[in-house]
Amino acid sequence: MKRSNNEFFINFEGTLCTKWTREVTSENVHNEYPRPQMVRKNWLNLNGLWDYAIRQKEESKISSYDGKILVPFPVESTLSGVKKPLTPEQKLWYRRYFEIPDSWREKRLLLHFGAVDWKAEIWINGCFAGMHTGGFYPFTFEISEFINGKENEIVVAVWDPTDTYGQERGKQVLNPSGLFYTAISGIWQTVWIEPVPNAYIKTFKITPDIDKKKVVIFAEADGMNENMEIEASVFEEGVPVNSGKCRYGGSLEIPLWNMKLWSPDNPFLYNLTLRLISNGEVIDEVESYFGMRKFSIGRDEKGVKRLFLNNKPVFFNGVLDQGYWPDGLYTAPTDEALESDVKMIKNMGFNMVRKHIKVEPARWYYHCDRHGLVVWQDMINGGSKWNVFYQEQVRPLVDKGVSAVVYTQLTDVETEINGLMTYDREVVKMDISFLNSLNKELSDCLP
Repeated sequence: MKRSNNEFFINFEGTLCTKWTREVTSENVHNEYPRPQMVRKNWLNLNGLWDYAIRQKEESKISSYDGKILVPFPVESTLSGVKKPLTPEQKLWYRRYFEIPDSWREKRLLLHFGAVDWKAEIWINGCFAGMHTGGFYPFTFEISEFINGKENEIVVAVWDPTDTYGQERGKQVLNPSGLFYTAISGIWQTVWIEPVPNAYIKTFKITPDIDKKKVVIFAEADGMNENMEIEASVFEEGVPVNSGKCRYGGSLEIPLWNMKLWSPDNPFLYNLTLRLISNGEVIDEVESYFGMRKFSIGRDEKGVKRLFLNNKPVFFNGVLDQGYWPDGLYTAPTDEALESDVKMIKNMGFNMVRKHIKVEPARWYYHCDRHGLVVWQDMINGGSKWNVFYQEQVRPLVDKGVSAVVYTQLTDVETEINGLMTYDREVVKMDISFLNSLNKELSDCLP
């Protein structure tokens, strides 16, 4: 079966599809705001159809392209519309055109990439904007000086040696088999542009302190001077709770006397607004959120060392999640699909997920925060029936100090079929209510 968008075709023949696969179009592809932890009102989504070409890696410029690719799906995936491997001897080229709104002309323009695997070089209107290596992390270039006229060109060149070079790659190999999977290359998370003022909030750190009933916020701004202030306002379901201000280089401590704690059973999140203020005028503003939670190690009433959440012993009972998709490989077909895995894990009764040697888009962590799922994040590197396993093997070890257990894994991936769901997410292999009760019993086993 083929789907057509003008001259662009996705061939689904031979692909294991999910229920979201055919919802994807070049017009709606991952159009949600990509960074929920730091939201600005204005942004330009560059996902959609780009020109692409695969050439020998020695070529430093190209004059023609092979066709269209649907960004942000990796070139090896079905949903990219290309479904071709990229060898270490090749380079993947992208090109598209975009327009900047007139109201942004006096702004600084930041070009964001959620992730590109592996080495990415970027040009704007023929001018070199920057280079980045690393396939799992977001990066940003300011492109203000390169913008001209109404229409602008962006070109991206990507080299990805996969398992021939020694860089971090997770489960990717050029010849997948067993527990190693199909390699992915190129852009695999959202590409977007946002306008910011000359002085803007660049980053910030939120540290909840439940023992002192306060949240500590430290913000950094680009272009900020000593006459500027950072203001933070905390909201509980839209109602103002408290606020504070500090000068450049300082940190804010905002009391939360009647705080609500975050936990897997009650994943309450506060909303946060940060403003950069100069001479009483707000020049930049971002929205965020946080949960009042504390992870620590302590001893329970029997003196056994435990993992603690909010000063109480908690047994972390989780599942390992590879984050692969049959249609998009590293990239979920839609945000609804991305969230569905988080919801399924919670519905199965787990309170934790181990993200296995992959870093997900920021929205995945946002969904985990909202639905009450603790994340054990891996670093990226180059048997029995369940009730018997839990009751006869795991449960007795809890009294001896075992603090967590992780099941491998949430879904099947390619030839590895030990998932709780099939690769296309259509079949749940175990009764959810049974699994939920089993996991709840285990998660609640500590006093």
